[in-house]
Amino acid sequence: MNFEGIYCFDTASVRFAVYPEGPRGPRVIAQVSEHTLRDGFGTRETGERLLDVCRKHFQVIEPAAIASYRAAQRSPLTLTLEDFALHA
Repeated sequence: MNFEGIYCFDTASVRFAVYPEGPRGPRVIAQVSEHTLRDGFGTRETGERLLDVCRKHFQVIEPAAIASYRAAQRSPLTLTLEDFALHA
């Protein structure tokens, strides 16, 4: 799936959409903090540049978000380092 996201200055996170049931299914909003992106992906980027980090690593971020959603069925959901440990 293509990355659809925005940087949210007020929460210092990237919010993005995933589609757990495929492109015709429901759209789920997830977010990942700057802190998690730095620690999980080793980036030093900040602010809007984190969108590029998410695009680059979306093949890891998307399955983590979908797994987290399926486990809790909540939206918006916030990914943490623990969510990425399952997909490392």
